[in-house]
Amino acid sequence: MCPLAEKGSSVKLVATNRKARHEYFIEETYEAGIALTGTEIQSVRQGRVSLADAYAEVRNGEVFLINAHIAEYDFGNRFNHDPRRPRKLLLHKKEIMRLDSRVRERGYTIVPLKMYIVRGYAKVEIALAKGKKTWDKRRDIAERDARREMDRAAKARR
Repeated sequence: MCPLAEKGSSVKLVATNRKARHEYFIEETYEAGIALTGTEIQSVRQGRVSLADAYAEVRNGEVFLINAHIAEYDFGNRFNHDPRRPRKLLLHKKEIMRLDSRVRERGYTIVPLKMYIVRGYAKVEIALAKGKKTWDKRRDIAERDARREMDRAAKARR
């Protein structure tokens, strides 16, 4: 998961992008901090986040999380945030340069896999991913079904 979780600190999983592992081959994963406003972090702590159609983009040497939905905070005032605004991801410069060079290659994109809170800080696990073709998806489904069938047969024998 994340390197901080191994040190015994509590990790609260807020949201996962289950669709990402079905749609993409995951090549590399990175842990990134995320710059949020006050009402956004309150909403994240409540777990009101959706990463379903989200992706990340490199602009001018910075990485932004696009199309991630963080619901408006219920007790926010007129300065409440826009739910789908682009949010800056915090990464090291070398990681950004590596992601940028790989995304310029054909077929690569950056997708968020999960969002969690570690020691009060919101983090996003992003992945460098390559899109799957439809036959790849069908093969994965067939393998999963075969594994499930073998587990059922083994359980029935016991």
